[in-house]
Amino acid sequence: MHIRDILAQDHTTLSFEFFPPKGEADANVLFENITHLEELQPSFVSVTYGAGGSTRQLTHDLVARIKQTTTLAPVPHLTCVCHKAEEVDEILANYAKIGVSTILALGGDPPRNLPGYRREDDSFQHAADLVRFIRQFNESGRHPDPRGFGIGVAGFPEGHPGTPNRLLEIERLKAKVDEGADYIVTQLFFDNRDFYDFRERCELAGIRIPIIAGIMPVSTATGLKRMAELALGARFPAALLRAVQRCEGDTEAVKRVGIHWATEQCRDLLDHNVAGIHFYTLNKSDATRQIYQSLGLRDSLAVRRR
Repeated sequence: MHIRDILAQDHTTLSFEFFPPKGEADANVLFENITHLEELQPSFVSVTYGAGGSTRQLTHDLVARIKQTTTLAPVPHLTCVCHKAEEVDEILANYAKIGVSTILALGGDPPRNLPGYRREDDSFQHAADLVRFIRQFNESGRHPDPRGFGIGVAGFPEGHPGTPNRLLEIERLKAKVDEGADYIVTQLFFDNRDFYDFRERCELAGIRIPIIAGIMPVSTATGLKRMAELALGARFPAALLRAVQRCEGDTEAVKRVGIHWATEQCRDLLDHNVAGIHFYTLNKSDATRQIYQSLGLRDSLAVRRR
């Protein structure tokens, strides 16, 4: 289903993110978890794209498998980094061929171990350039849906790591929206006040498309540092850190703390009319399912069709 139809019919979207498995064993585990999460009837699911397009084929294969073997609507990530326009055109054509209806267009992280890489050699310097290119692809009539691809973009409630100037950051987000983005999904955050402030600043800037909140439950104490690295600098509230410290290394206790914290974030977001919640699942299903249970949700339909 096209993202515009999903956003129009769902009062609040609930969605999940996966990353491509590296081998057959990982793929089997992932699809077992996808089967469990499919029962929750999310609005859509997204599939990540490695730095520099390093998981390009893996991403495509996972998207195709989800499309062909489940009832889920897959949204592949696509980045600017290490890509020429001709390559992106080919990727879009392949996704159009298998009936993918939405793309999440991202600036992307530069590759860490690619000697000689120069950002200026990429065809797209900013995500807004990629959004414009996807819109031009749509206008070419090469997608089976006359509207072409729906387009999502990223937002950063705590600030974009590469743009310390918060005014410039919102200007660049507005540029992505003006180029044709249909919705925004945010980077993970742990303090809802950051999200609400971000949402207000978007409104002040004239950004009127749905803003979906990104939530990732803490699962381990060491995972906190990994999360901060993945998010390029997430802020962890002192109350959350104290709760993790009280666990004294008890892995199950940390997991319960993380699920409780994320559940309270989701409850508060739902109470404040969030357009959607996007769960960063880390290819697991337990935490997300427990959050649903704690919210009193048998599946997503309870909030999607309110």
